Amino acid sequence: MKKNVLLLFLGINLLNFQFLNGQSIATYDITFTSVWNSSDHGTLPNNPHWSNLVGATHNNSVTFFELNQMASLGIKDVAEEGINTEFMNEVNTAISNSYADQWLQQSFSSGALGSATLSDVKVSEDFPLLTLVSMIAPSPDWFIGLNGYSLLDMSNEWKTSISMDMFPTDAGTDSGVNYESPNEVTTPQGDIISLQGVSPFNSNKIGTLTITLVSVLNTKEFEKLNKIGISPNPSHGLIVISSIQEMDLETIEVYNILGKMVNRKKIDNNTDSIHLNLESQISGLYLLKFITVSGESTTKKLVIK
Repeated sequence: MKKNVLLLFLGINLLNFQFLNGQSIATYDITFTSVWNSSDHGTLPNNPHWSNLVGATHNNSVTFFELNQMASLGIKDVAEEGINTEFMNEVNTAISNSYADQWLQQSFSSGALGSATLSDVKVSEDFPLLTLVSMIAPSPDWFIGLNGYSLLDMSNEWKTSISMDMFPTDAGTDSGVNYESPNEVTTPQGDIISLQGVSPFNSNKIGTLTITLVSVLNTKEFEKLNKIGISPNPSHGLIVISSIQEMDLETIEVYNILGKMVNRKKIDNNTDSIHLNLESQISGLYLLKFITVSGESTTKKLVIK
């Protein structure tokens, strides 16, 4: 049986998110809700489940997968085993080339009828495309995917509410015909194709993806928040956060690489800088999340040596 391999991330991995000067930032909640059931998709296998919902926000300089094209190694690993490592490497390469700006990841609630929600996803105008994938598990190489969907409409305005039916897809890398077929490598590798109406599935959807606009940070507010400074960075744990006067900040939250909040501080709006002691934290990468009174937020990276 194929097994879902989970990486140790909680919620969305925002560590690669890059904020850009002069760009509006939209915040979205994104939920995939499964309707995978035996009536529509054949007798279900033992332990039916979904691998992590993973993906990226990016621009049109990169395509992570496409129907009627061969799957990359990253998509193959997700579709066959629910392993995300190589796909994350592909996203990180795109980030280094300024084609993408963040890796997204969220686990599912258990079972065939599970759901996964990516909350408070920050999307910039320079990276408005959304790609998401998750393995239908166990299966030979079947997955659901969203490829390069733009969150900006034709007028360059942020879309407010989207609901779309999702259908099973074959990665073209394994020739198994049922959920628990033994490994049978497709040679030569085939193209990614839709499985809508193909056994064991019928023409019905396997789930629904909903994308809801939560807020938009306008350029003026964004530029004010983006001026916040952190020094020294890298640091041994004692840092000064500057240029916060007139920002209407309410709190600063500090998260470790696993998404756990390790520190939280209320802000006095009469001060222009604050000192933060994180010497008790182990060496590594951290996120500082700055939240305004109105609920807007921005995040910045901090490296503790």
